[in-house]
Amino acid sequence: MRKSLKSISIRQLDYTENAERMFALIKSFPNAIWLDSSRPMSLQGRYDLMSCNPVKIIETYGNETFIEQNGKRSPPKSEDPFDIVEKLLYELGNIDHKYKDVIFTGGLMGFFGYDLGRRLIPIADTSEQIIDFPDMRLGLYLWALVIDHKLKESKLIFHEDCPAQLKQRIKNLYSNKAMNNIRKSDFKLRDNFKATTSEGDYLKMISSIKEYILDGDCYQTNISQHFSAEYEGDHYQAYLRLRKILPSPHAFYYSWNDKAVLSISPERFLKSFWGNEEDSIDIETKPIKGTVKRGKTVDEDRENLNLLTLSDKDRAENLMIVDLLRNDLSKSCQKSSVKVPKLFDIESYSNVHHLVSTVTGKLIPDKSIIGLIKDAFPGGSITGAPKKRSMEIIEELEPIKRSLYCGSCGYLSSNKNTDLNIAIRTVLASDLSLHCWGGGGITNDSKPNDEYAESLAKITVLLNTLENECN
Repeated sequence: MRKSLKSISIRQLDYTENAERMFALIKSFPNAIWLDSSRPMSLQGRYDLMSCNPVKIIETYGNETFIEQNGKRSPPKSEDPFDIVEKLLYELGNIDHKYKDVIFTGGLMGFFGYDLGRRLIPIADTSEQIIDFPDMRLGLYLWALVIDHKLKESKLIFHEDCPAQLKQRIKNLYSNKAMNNIRKSDFKLRDNFKATTSEGDYLKMISSIKEYILDGDCYQTNISQHFSAEYEGDHYQAYLRLRKILPSPHAFYYSWNDKAVLSISPERFLKSFWGNEEDSIDIETKPIKGTVKRGKTVDEDRENLNLLTLSDKDRAENLMIVDLLRNDLSKSCQKSSVKVPKLFDIESYSNVHHLVSTVTGKLIPDKSIIGLIKDAFPGGSITGAPKKRSMEIIEELEPIKRSLYCGSCGYLSSNKNTDLNIAIRTVLASDLSLHCWGGGGITNDSKPNDEYAESLAKITVLLNTLENECN
């Protein structure tokens, strides 16, 4: 039992719809992080969260996990990294229940990489690792700037354990005087993006999956292709271009040392929040399955949308993943609480239309948020069904490891609020190279050439934005 309740302090700031200027003040600070709603270009997201200077950093590489504090790194730990994460959250104590509706009260922000799933679902390790990225990287942040676009409020929120010096520095930084000191830097690609996998090899991977489906190994498997390019300058400027051209409600920017995550994801993996019932924590996941590109004209766009809405193939693909996620949530949710309030809903973005469903549930009272994540990770929408066999097939067919791609970025608050995306439409910056992926789910009805085109449709605008706008 935790001995005492922890409190938070809140400082009101002037509301701003575009958080870009607010984040620019801290982007050069250690481990700066921004959970970005993409306002005002997108109106689908409600919150922006940003912070920097975490008091601890936790990183996992393979079977080893390290904790960094005050510039010193611990010896490697071999225990379950999710258990280590849970202990760090425990250190923050129980937050007074009166703060249950505060979106972030101090906690963890960062990412769980797709390859962390190997710790939960043992599979062969045959693909090549070409990106120097941890499997998991989370910071323990004791403050955050939170912008609530529904209530039109901006607040600085400090956990009571936040160091006094850091707290004062952040307050001073967000004074009116500090708001005038913003500098921009340059960014450009040294060359255009190149695919690791040829079109012919990608088509062969699709054909192999269809054979596995016919043999009864799987019902659906998600396959992807990797692209990379060298760059120079400030990757933050690339992120600003991406959020402007491809605004998404679950966008995410995170930088440390020479590395960064530039995610413009439209997909939610898991959200937890306090429900209407007393001491009830509600859970939500929103899998995307089914995609069609936007039309060049209003009539063409309407026709493409109609094709997606009526597509038996896309609806079947979506339903399979909904069933998988219902099963995943049922491991952590109260009996009979798992529901599907929205099936085959449409969400439209600047480059594509998506078929999206919503699955909800109520967390079992003695189940932790970390336990929920373990039961559902990695997200079924980017593995396939059944999950383990699909991950084995992905490992066999994809030549390089996915790293963070298809993992999850977001936050875990000490008051049990959580929001994690699925890291698609995501660019990784490492060693002056950018890496990104595009893919899709393959079913028995999939047409290889169409699937190849769909994998490109999802990220062509992303690639073109970085190639054309930043060169």
